[in-house]
Amino acid sequence: MQTKNYKLLELLILFLMIPISFVFTYNAIIKLTIGLLGFFYILYILLKVENVKLRISKNIDWRFFWKSTMIKLFLIAITTSFYVYFTAPKNLFIVVLNKPLLWILILLFYSIFSVYPQELLYRNFFFKRYLELFKNEKLFLFINAFLFSLAHLLFKNTLVLILTFIGGLLFAYTYSKTKSTFLVSVEHSIYGCWLFTVGMGNMLGFPS
Repeated sequence: MQTKNYKLLELLILFLMIPISFVFTYNAIIKLTIGLLGFFYILYILLKVENVKLRISKNIDWRFFWKSTMIKLFLIAITTSFYVYFTAPKNLFIVVLNKPLLWILILLFYSIFSVYPQELLYRNFFFKRYLELFKNEKLFLFINAFLFSLAHLLFKNTLVLILTFIGGLLFAYTYSKTKSTFLVSVEHSIYGCWLFTVGMGNMLGFPS
């Protein structure tokens, strides 16, 4: 019981209190320090306490993964293309058409230095550490997606929260089925890179 209480408190601090605190205005160095301490704490728990090995599984069903991911990407691409076209047509594919080198660099940086750490925290660590606290798996996936969306509060944009909640549900479902941080990172990168490509980069914090 004591261990479960500790984990629940840990969850509340790391995935609720800290993200909410970043919305408020205070010293950026303090925010950075809190973020780094939280990240290194999670890495320590993941690697040393939970003894998780960060390696790519050899039994990945790539055919199923690409088929399901491309279907979801097609639906996302159609929806977001129409959204940008009707709400901000001048932004449609603006970066890839006008700054192709920046587009490539941002996609690479985002995929390596943003997506993977997020999935390490919100899927690998979160599932390993907190799944046992919930009797209902669907509720667990919902909470995971909600807290993932909450981490984007600092953008102060309702659409960002909606998109990241939907994305969180997709990523949580993928991870629950594959147990692969690598696969869910690839999926996350594909959708995130598309949003930047189609012209939604400004609201998601991408340089443009």
